[in-house]
Amino acid sequence: MLIKEMLDEEKPRERLIKYGVNNLSNEELIAIILRTGSKEVSVRDLARQIINNVKSINDLKYLSISELSKIKGLKKVKSVTLIAAIELGRRVYDEHIINDKIIINSTTIAYNYFSKLLKSSHQEQFLAIYLDTKKKLIDYKILFKGTVDYSLVHPRDIFKEAYRLSASSIIIMHNHPSGEVTPSNDDQKLTNQLVEISKLMCIPIIDHLIIGQDNYYSFLENNSI
Repeated sequence: MLIKEMLDEEKPRERLIKYGVNNLSNEELIAIILRTGSKEVSVRDLARQIINNVKSINDLKYLSISELSKIKGLKKVKSVTLIAAIELGRRVYDEHIINDKIIINSTTIAYNYFSKLLKSSHQEQFLAIYLDTKKKLIDYKILFKGTVDYSLVHPRDIFKEAYRLSASSIIIMHNHPSGEVTPSNDDQKLTNQLVEISKLMCIPIIDHLIIGQDNYYSFLENNSI
């Protein structure tokens, strides 16, 4: 059944207005985000297919644009819209991380504040944390997704942000989806190269953390930086 053929009290938007967002099903929330279906598939059917493609609602965050686009009736624009909505929701609940009063002067503090952004990811992600002269947090940015190596982690992107933010130092962090935090030879090579470049740029990289499931490896704590 198309949305326009439903009674008003059955339409997801109208139900949200009348009963509140907490009383809508996952299917209805997704339908509201997608807005419309296609000629062949209603928006409710699209939402149902998306839910059927994951084991639980928490797994939605792992779906890629290409995976979503394979669902009949779900084109790239709608896939992008859904992924953007999921990411915005994550940022809303993680907003406490950005706090100009946070002083990140130890590896433990860096791990406690930022590890949750990476450790649940099924692919490697590379994060840069930018600090001022007093080790106060200025900003952070996930710069790369995929296999982390020197060919992808370009110094230009790291230090462009540093100069834009007038940062005085940088902590870099990436995750190992396997959960194993022992640095590979490529991890060590990447760290050495970026640290040397950071010295030339006069914005030192003071630590590199590898994040596992519930543990980490710090190049600083292991005297490897």
